[in-house]
Amino acid sequence: MARLLDIKAQIFVPQHMDYATRNLIAKEGADVIVVPGDYDEAVKQGTEASKQVAEALLIQDTAFEGYEDIPAWIVEGYSTMMTEIDDQLAQLGLIGSVMVTPVGVGSLAHAVARHCKSRENPLAVVAVEPDSAPCLSANLSAGQSVTVQTGATIMDGMNCGTLSATAWPDLQQLVDSCVTVSCYETHRALQYLSLYSIPVGPCGGASLAAIRRLASSEKDPSFLNKDSVVVLLGTEGTRDYQIPRDVSIDDAVSLTKTLTCIDSSNPTLSVADGAGETQIVNYLASWFAHRDIEYHKIESVAGRPSIVGIIRGSGGGKSLMFNGHVDTVSLSSYEKDPLSGSIGMKEEKEVVFGRGSLDMKGGLAAALAAMSAIKASGRVSRGDVIVAAVADEEDASQGTQDVLAAGWRADAAIVAEPTMGAIATAHKGFLWVEVDILGIAAHGSKPHEGEDAILHSGWFLRALEQYQRNLPVDDTLGQASLHCGLIRGGDEPSSYPGKCSITVEFRTIPCQTEELILRDMNVLLSDISKEDARFRYAEPRVTLSRPTQKLATDHPLVEKTAACASTILGTRPAIQSVSFWCDAALLSQAGIPSIVYGPTGAGLHSKEEWVEVDSLRQMERVYLEVVRQFCY
Repeated sequence: MARLLDIKAQIFVPQHMDYATRNLIAKEGADVIVVPGDYDEAVKQGTEASKQVAEALLIQDTAFEGYEDIPAWIVEGYSTMMTEIDDQLAQLGLIGSVMVTPVGVGSLAHAVARHCKSRENPLAVVAVEPDSAPCLSANLSAGQSVTVQTGATIMDGMNCGTLSATAWPDLQQLVDSCVTVSCYETHRALQYLSLYSIPVGPCGGASLAAIRRLASSEKDPSFLNKDSVVVLLGTEGTRDYQIPRDVSIDDAVSLTKTLTCIDSSNPTLSVADGAGETQIVNYLASWFAHRDIEYHKIESVAGRPSIVGIIRGSGGGKSLMFNGHVDTVSLSSYEKDPLSGSIGMKEEKEVVFGRGSLDMKGGLAAALAAMSAIKASGRVSRGDVIVAAVADEEDASQGTQDVLAAGWRADAAIVAEPTMGAIATAHKGFLWVEVDILGIAAHGSKPHEGEDAILHSGWFLRALEQYQRNLPVDDTLGQASLHCGLIRGGDEPSSYPGKCSITVEFRTIPCQTEELILRDMNVLLSDISKEDARFRYAEPRVTLSRPTQKLATDHPLVEKTAACASTILGTRPAIQSVSFWCDAALLSQAGIPSIVYGPTGAGLHSKEEWVEVDSLRQMERVYLEVVRQFCY
């Protein structure tokens, strides 16, 4: 209309709106303003922009205090469609009994509800929303107007977090049923509609998905039977969309397959560009939303999100956190299809193949499956049940650090890393110390002017080798260790190198600290310089430090988990330390007693990786039993 009237138009859209829809709007002649945020933020910024321009007209169907007239006119406009529907039903000799309406901010649903309930023979009104944007559903549950967190969905036009203020009072009174559907259910509905050449997009397909959900429920609503005349409102024409994954799956094996198929390679590790964790966290957000499990995304570093799902207890019980990382190492080192998530045979055992299947999407899937079972049971535990799916464990553990910084805590934690069925209570920490040995840069033909930093570094390396022999020993973890992981020096063969940098990794035990190790390195370097004045160095520095993990083997968490495993599996799992480092150390450092306990498989970081199917099923059952014993 703005184009026809030769008026400038600015259309504010949220960043999740797909490019095809943005382009269609732009082709009408509008300036499309993409807002870095959700739909609510687009409404806010559009409203603020309209106040900055003289004689600007704000047109939207979200009503709020001081802005009710235009939304009311839009609702009135929608009523034209209701009259047309009545006329078409009459031509077919039908009388409608149920009308299903998509809900975004609620203006269309407002028009539908008013029309259906004002008739001589009222129609039942079914509202449908995405799992990831259940604003009407949340309002009905709360009994008041609330704003909800929204997530990714193919139903872009329904991805709204706040209902229109004028729609809510009537919807609260007039809607008979409010149904939330997943993107996958909507996709399946669209596949069905396409068989009959009905050209609708995701927002339109949601209506069929909703009625399918109602029809398949254990308790059919009284207004829905074999004689019902159901009117489905299709509010969007055919358009392209990304095919969604099924979020209804609940078992550990199927979840492992699905998670393995999602590329979440760590971008700071991968030889090729790693995909990061956004896609898999979006899937998990939808998975939580589909079950009405409270969740929170945490993203302190752009493109590196983590997500925490929580089933809150009634109070007075102990809380349990499952921790699992969603990032994987590079896909380039994998021999076949790293994202297959396929089931096959290995060493006469049924396994799930793919990068990350073992490390550690399988363990995370088992924890999620246990959480889903707790939610489906309807029994409320006294303590909270938490699953933290974290980013970046394979590199700098940004995700778990973010979760802890956000204030998440529990009385105990299980890190679902692959321990081959053993319960790990301890592992070494690590410390990276960088040492610069200094020389004097000079032309290779002038030895009297230059000092060879690389050659001098040999003195340090020999002293380090001697120091290594006397590293301390822990009764559980054994002797601490060190190795030189990196050495860098020189610019070209024909020059004396002015600096040689050596990075030493220390695998530490509890008695070692940063301060002690740095002191030892300074003493070692100082002693060398006293023996030879030509030896010069810069102050050693720590570039990365991670704590050790050590929990008493008779800690109640260990004993309870071992007892649960014995009940489920018939044998008591081994209790031991592990050689690798993991996020359990960060959790313990934050005051959360933690163990590492996960499934069996092989191929971590190698050319072929797999996790055993039976092990996944066993871990799911054990985790569920631990929750019941610990949190109830």
